[in-house]
Amino acid sequence: MSPFLLPDHLSKILGEFRPALAVNDPPYNVAVGNANTQSLSKQSLADYMHFSRQWVRNCARSMASDSHFYVWLGADVRDNFQPLPDFMVMMREFAEFGPRNFITLRNQRGYGTQKNWMWVRQELLHYVRGNPPFSVTYTDIPKILRGYYKTVNGKRTENLERSKSNNIRPGNVWVDLQQVFYRMEENVPGCYAQKPLKAIERILLTSSVQGDVVLDCFAHSGTTLLAGERLGRRVFTFDLDPVFAELSIRRLENYRKSGRTSLSHP
Repeated sequence: MSPFLLPDHLSKILGEFRPALAVNDPPYNVAVGNANTQSLSKQSLADYMHFSRQWVRNCARSMASDSHFYVWLGADVRDNFQPLPDFMVMMREFAEFGPRNFITLRNQRGYGTQKNWMWVRQELLHYVRGNPPFSVTYTDIPKILRGYYKTVNGKRTENLERSKSNNIRPGNVWVDLQQVFYRMEENVPGCYAQKPLKAIERILLTSSVQGDVVLDCFAHSGTTLLAGERLGRRVFTFDLDPVFAELSIRRLENYRKSGRTSLSHP
């Protein structure tokens, strides 16, 4: 059993705190980056699901009674789409977590061959425990669709008249977030599973408030830690791989010194 999966370890890290939000990006059980780290290697599906049950169970023991639980996950087409469907079925074992949504992040840059569709998606599972609050946010995409009328309090209005913002709300397909990291300041070379800072900030803004405790069991590039710093959340995060743990610490230190979201200086 991996050391961080021991229940008493997580309780010691959190102490008296109970996270209102967990944002987890576990390994997808697809072999990547083995030249740099053994933490992203592939296991048997049975071993991977045992690992998944352990860390989800430990999160469940630690979360607040009203809380949000997000999990980024992938599907390996070369191996019957594991582990995404297996993980979703496994989550039915955790009665304390109810499904809230199934979000797809659309990459701006895909990969593939001339004999298949381009792979341009990443999946984000959203579960809730109890009845946590949720705050509406808006994208940078302006509303342009007109013509949807509705009668409200006896007055027939067009959809833009009823709007609280000139921009559209994000749905469960996120197409507005840049993810071509090599062109972005926030790029952390060697972090194969890095997520856009704006994606993590969107989760924090909708599913927590300032001062809330946020849990991330897989620090990787430290994006949740950085998002919490920028938005006034208290983030508890860690990583079994000392390289990723060090990257997360240095990235936060660099942000505090320079205001930059990467590890590099201008």
